[in-house]
Amino acid sequence: MKAPVVVIGIGELGAMFARGLLRLGHPVHPITRAMDMNVEAAALPDPEMVLLAVAEKDLHAVLHAIPSPWRSRLALLQNELLPRDWLESGLTQPTVISVWFEKKRGQDAKVLLPSPAFGPHAQLLTDALNGIGIDARVLATQDQLLFELVRKNVYIVTTNVAGLVVGGTVSALWREHADLARAVAQDVIVIQEHLTAARFDHYALIAGMLEAFDGDPQHGCMGRSAPARLQRALEQADAAGLAVPKLREIAAAQKN
Repeated sequence: MKAPVVVIGIGELGAMFARGLLRLGHPVHPITRAMDMNVEAAALPDPEMVLLAVAEKDLHAVLHAIPSPWRSRLALLQNELLPRDWLESGLTQPTVISVWFEKKRGQDAKVLLPSPAFGPHAQLLTDALNGIGIDARVLATQDQLLFELVRKNVYIVTTNVAGLVVGGTVSALWREHADLARAVAQDVIVIQEHLTAARFDHYALIAGMLEAFDGDPQHGCMGRSAPARLQRALEQADAAGLAVPKLREIAAAQKN
């Protein structure tokens, strides 16, 4: 029998990964909110991998609470994830996957793009997804991972924030409101550059966003988290002294 894998958070995404890992022959040890991770880690100190699949809002609290035996085995998959999120918790090289498929309750998974992964357990994660028909790929470098994380953030924040203005689908956003989408994306990229202390090819990031648009043209722009994403982006911009004029214009219009 292969070594077990711990999955912290058995929501829709966690359950998909668990299914793929089980198909590979890895026993899956689920961790729910009601369980004490330290007790579980004492009983299972040497898993193959520990996949953290909690909601975005719970990420930092759970990261800080990860038991010592599990910390070197972590794999992360949250949205709006950047290196600073794991570095501030003392983690140096977790496995990270940028998830480009959607899974809603009662519906099949919908793949927009192959999900890229990097780190010690990247092959295990991609094998698990590919084994259940979800495209995934292993990245070669940390720089590639950083670009992919920022690309996903640009896609999420741009579509959500632009959706507050025009609603609709991502294909309609680009077809009918490309100037708006481009202006929002430029502000988002500036924030991402500050958060990562890196510089990116803006054209490549916007092209990457459009590739995701093509992956699911009917995807709705404005999710339930859109107002919170706009607020968080503005807080990040304020802390860095960034102008982000289009984001501020949209926020002001939302108050009227």
